Amino acid sequence: MKKHKILIVAILAYIILAFISPDKILGSLNQSKYYFIEMLQILPAVFILTSLIQTWVPTKVIMKYFGDGSGIKGYGISFLIGSLSAGPIYAAFPVCQTLLKKGASIRNIVIILSTWAVVKVPMLINEAKFMGFEYMMIRWLLTLVSIFVMAYLINIFVKEKDIKMVENHGIDTGACILCGRCLKAYPDIIVFNNGKYQVIDNKAISKEMEEICPVGALKH
Repeated sequence: MKKHKILIVAILAYIILAFISPDKILGSLNQSKYYFIEMLQILPAVFILTSLIQTWVPTKVIMKYFGDGSGIKGYGISFLIGSLSAGPIYAAFPVCQTLLKKGASIRNIVIILSTWAVVKVPMLINEAKFMGFEYMMIRWLLTLVSIFVMAYLINIFVKEKDIKMVENHGIDTGACILCGRCLKAYPDIIVFNNGKYQVIDNKAISKEMEEICPVGALKH
């Protein structure tokens, strides 16, 4: 129940709407059907992309270009990825979660998501066409400033341990006491970076590895 609470709330909302306003329920269902079909068309490609990132892109590469130490270079690459992206914003969440798990900073994730949502190049072209070039440029500049301010603030107040991961494996950084037993036993799977232990490949965690951790922070 707890895991699927959002879905349960949505179903209850549909049931309530059917009783309160039967004439609107068909419109709501048709709209949901539209988004469901759109997701079926887009998400398979997104899952393939996230799998490729997880499997083929080394953690040290993600940390170099998207990690806390990437600096202005990381901001620029994150901005370009979001600006040149295609598809709805929900397609960005699995990709960003994979980047985050492999060492990307929260600041750069915020930049990718924000630019993906409001600064995409195809959107800017249509905005200039219908609203005028001057309007588009001013709105773009103000949005750009807001994105970087927001990324800076969120990076201060939100920590990686506060972000819920979909998979139930990896290292629980909130529980980890940095004893180093996992690194000594599995130096080819676990690395120490930016003051915390990270798993290069979450799928490599076995039941035997879980038993190494004295506080149960390793999840298979």
